[in-house]
Amino acid sequence: MTQKKVIIVGLGPAGLFAAKELIEHGFTVTVLEKGKGLKERTKKDLLFGVGGAGLFSDGKLCFNPFIGGDLTEFVNLEGANSLIQEVHNTFKNYGMNNGYAHKNLEDLHNLRDESAKCGIRFVEIMQKHIGSDYLVNIVDNFCQDLIKKGVEIQTETEVLDVVVGNNQIKELVTNTGLVSSDYYLFCVGRYSSVWFNKIAQKIDLETQHRYTDIGVRIETLHSITKTVTDIQYDPKFHIYTNTYDDFIRTFCTNPEGFVVTETYEKFVNVNGHAMKDKKSTNTNFAFLVRVKLTEPIEDTTSYANLIGKLANFLGGGKPILQRLGDLKKGRRSTWQKIEKNLVQPTLNDVTPGDISLLLPHRIVTDIVEGLEKLDKIIPGINSDSTLIYAPEIKLCALRIVCNKDMKTKSFENLFVAGDGAGVSGSIVAAASTGLIAARGIIKRK
Repeated sequence: MTQKKVIIVGLGPAGLFAAKELIEHGFTVTVLEKGKGLKERTKKDLLFGVGGAGLFSDGKLCFNPFIGGDLTEFVNLEGANSLIQEVHNTFKNYGMNNGYAHKNLEDLHNLRDESAKCGIRFVEIMQKHIGSDYLVNIVDNFCQDLIKKGVEIQTETEVLDVVVGNNQIKELVTNTGLVSSDYYLFCVGRYSSVWFNKIAQKIDLETQHRYTDIGVRIETLHSITKTVTDIQYDPKFHIYTNTYDDFIRTFCTNPEGFVVTETYEKFVNVNGHAMKDKKSTNTNFAFLVRVKLTEPIEDTTSYANLIGKLANFLGGGKPILQRLGDLKKGRRSTWQKIEKNLVQPTLNDVTPGDISLLLPHRIVTDIVEGLEKLDKIIPGINSDSTLIYAPEIKLCALRIVCNKDMKTKSFENLFVAGDGAGVSGSIVAAASTGLIAARGIIKRK
């Protein structure tokens, strides 16, 4: 029997796990990756290349079916937990050897109960923290194993167009020529979602607008957050604000970590990471407001891009940094104020300013009220010396409408997985959707 061919576009978590599953089930697998190979990547290539944007993250893995999406949309709860365990075991096989990033279940339960008393939901998660300085080795081990098994990885290969006909994808136009296959699996990441949306519109893929998360990155002393981050490394707090009843959450907490920048197509965003060996005296985390638009505009991605562009315009191409005390008093921060501040920034390539000039009043109100509530669980987080970086925006891609096997509604041989298709929003969730899509293709074989 002739082996069926699959072309995977993108080699982030979804592409890695899908490629492994397909090659082990007898398919011929070719991966087209727009960015550079693992050894050629630098921090300037943060959002491109083998391993995806997560390669330079600190590898916080959240083993929960409802973090980074809802896997029970595609499989039952038992199946979702099974996928998560498989993702865990695969990372472990490729070198993840550290323990869970929390003390014990009793501490988690106590933190959950104390949060509830303050009107805050704390999400208990089984987590692991790999570290930026170790994650690259795991991705390298993963890729080398795929190559040994016969996966062809073509880096710096960009898909320019898609040729369709008779409800099928016929071939892909790339910067190196035309390629064709029996099945196509698009595993592009969040950064390439705008490009994928244009492709979706061109070939009439059915899509749905989703929410986006707009907010800031908070930085404070590690000594202030230690009692909580010692219980769970990346604590997830869900808060509803008083004035607007908006949903705001903590995300991507980095104890003893560093604030960094990442470059999107239209603006410079802030983010954070932490390492296993190199430490700072601070902790940083994202504080994000959920935004969903209705009539007459539903395009949350364009809205978020406008805010990002305005932020960079006011910051001279750099993120804005402000002391919380200055924000509350309605005045901008300056380097003179920051230099004598109790909390010193780990990112200095910024412009001191006033985030109330770039973020809508509603979002600023949500951030201020959210920190007031969070201070009941983390005393000191609402201090005047707390630092705020803006913008931190998590773009949610247009959701590609697909069935439970990740097959698109419009084309019989086109499958999707990962953040760029709007079906996931974390490393573990993206990897899980890659497995689901691969198994959907295997069924059709």
